[in-house]
Amino acid sequence: MTTPESLHTLDLQGTWLLEAADALTASGERVRDYGQAPHGRLMVDAAGRYSVQIFKSERVRFAGDKAAGTPDEFRNAIMGSSTHYGTVHIDRERHALVFRIEGSSYPNWKGTTQTRTFRVEDGVLTWQVPPRPDGTTPISVWRRAPAE
Repeated sequence: MTTPESLHTLDLQGTWLLEAADALTASGERVRDYGQAPHGRLMVDAAGRYSVQIFKSERVRFAGDKAAGTPDEFRNAIMGSSTHYGTVHIDRERHALVFRIEGSSYPNWKGTTQTRTFRVEDGVLTWQVPPRPDGTTPISVWRRAPAE
């Protein structure tokens, strides 16, 4: 396992593929938060600029034009995705990733700084988001993309 103390932001550089987007419930049960086979990418460049996309695989397609979507179609599209971009660095003292979010599919995150506890083991990056108001803790699991 690579410890946060030994990592540098450059160690995150590259493309990561989403393996799981789960949640830990208040009772300790781990459940699927974005369906059985979520899709996503995390990309980090040499300067620490990043982009994250997470999509629920079971999202339903719009019946027609996006601009004429129904409330259910819009809700499904929004609740089935999470995206943001900005800069990221490793805070070794707190064993955390620090995201400075410049833009997000959730407008309330724009301009915020958020911290995620994390670990890297055997090419897998796992981080936890702070608990939601309902007590669930989102967990994202990423595997480094193979070199082409």
